[in-house]
Amino acid sequence: MPSLFVLNSRGATLKDGKLVLTGVSPTAIVFADRPVRAAGHDLTSRVVEDWGNGTDNFAKDPPNATVSGFRKEGVSVADAVVVLKSPKLEGDKLTFDVDILEGDLAGADGPASVFIDIIGRPFTPLSFAGVARRTAWRGAYYRGAAYAGAAALGAAAYAAPYYAPRCGYYPYPPCY
Repeated sequence: MPSLFVLNSRGATLKDGKLVLTGVSPTAIVFADRPVRAAGHDLTSRVVEDWGNGTDNFAKDPPNATVSGFRKEGVSVADAVVVLKSPKLEGDKLTFDVDILEGDLAGADGPASVFIDIIGRPFTPLSFAGVARRTAWRGAYYRGAAYAGAAALGAAAYAAPYYAPRCGYYPYPPCY
């Protein structure tokens, strides 16, 4: 299940091929939308440890990410799209080597977030299945997702051969 991966921090700088997150949160958020609608989190330190593990990993295929930083006045945001490489966590400071694809963080002197949307490749250390497995064992898994997954498996076993009504995006109703 493709998922979004979010790192939050008190601030971010993007300069000379480096992205530095200061005051990075000790946990990273992972969530997915339809059809599973799952959410969970993992320790930021474990995310960094897992970066190069497995045969199909972020070290071999670096993910793209959007870095979004507030300006202290709180009415505007600076965004940059980057390729994340070689994370290094020292206390609450997380540094990445980056290739800047577009944008910059000029003037972003407030809180920042990094949105990584590459999770979902099967068998990667940060795949949704891997994160769900880890977070379920660690007790940080969103309860509704487990019930939704069980219901989906049960429904699939007894699926009637008919076409479901259209749902999902406007103008159709949500898929529940």
